[in-house]
Amino acid sequence: MADGQGHSIQDVRTHCGLPQTRRVVLARAAQATAGVLALGWASRAPASAEPPSLPQGTWDAHVHLTGTGGTVEQRVDFLLEHASRLGIERLVAFMGTRFVEDPSPDELRRQNDEVLRAIAHAPDRILGMVYVNPKYVEASLREMDRCAGHGPMVGVKLWIAMRCARPELDPIVRRAVELKLPLLQHAYDRVMGNLPGESSCADVAALAARHPDASFICAHTGNDWERGIRMIRATKNVYAEVCGSDPTAGFVEMAVRELGAERVIYGSDAGVRGFASQLAKVLSAELPEAARRLILGDNLRRLLAPRLAAVQKR
Repeated sequence: MADGQGHSIQDVRTHCGLPQTRRVVLARAAQATAGVLALGWASRAPASAEPPSLPQGTWDAHVHLTGTGGTVEQRVDFLLEHASRLGIERLVAFMGTRFVEDPSPDELRRQNDEVLRAIAHAPDRILGMVYVNPKYVEASLREMDRCAGHGPMVGVKLWIAMRCARPELDPIVRRAVELKLPLLQHAYDRVMGNLPGESSCADVAALAARHPDASFICAHTGNDWERGIRMIRATKNVYAEVCGSDPTAGFVEMAVRELGAERVIYGSDAGVRGFASQLAKVLSAELPEAARRLILGDNLRRLLAPRLAAVQKR
């Protein structure tokens, strides 16, 4: 990951500790979800109760086109096949078919063009966020105008080119507010120190505090989620997104307890992670059903509603 030139699928799998065949991973994960649900339900339900079914109408806030092969369209078909098995209705995709940590303006355009192809291939199922790099502010603003202002995208994706607390982010956030776009910022709090340019949850909170009229999704909630939830707790315009870490018990319950269910959003990080392992964090959590519905789709629908309404008017 050090050269910033884009990673092969093999690099991504090796880095994340994943098996080599994504088709096998996603298929097994889908099968495993039923078992996770049954175990969690059986420990709490009376003997006469019926087992729960998978929820319908789920929206996934965090999906990549990496992790499987073929054309953009083939990748979309593959992701939707597995999402459909789990009742996931819509996927929010961003970045292209390879990971590039510090993309040039030309690379940003290429990656965003791939996401536009994904949307065009399945417009009723795929939503997109425009990938930007705050090292190239003017190019990023042009991409936001092209892909969202004059295109179908519904949010902004920021990764690890620059820590988001820096002032270079401010023009991007201001344009996002003008366009009614939420911003999804990758955030990690690594035990051995973050990657160069990688934001922490404290960075997300600092940026959000400067822009109280903007909405932010804190992707991964730092991975170290107990710490991350506390870092964003006081900043009311930041949502905790639950994707990307191992499906440990307690993550979703703590997020709801500390933030309220209205500030927690489901995402999977598919094709790097499986849909089912991340969905299981929410489905196995001890929550009221109303809170679960908010996390699995209602919060994201509410957050994206102003932009979706603007897109539909065109």
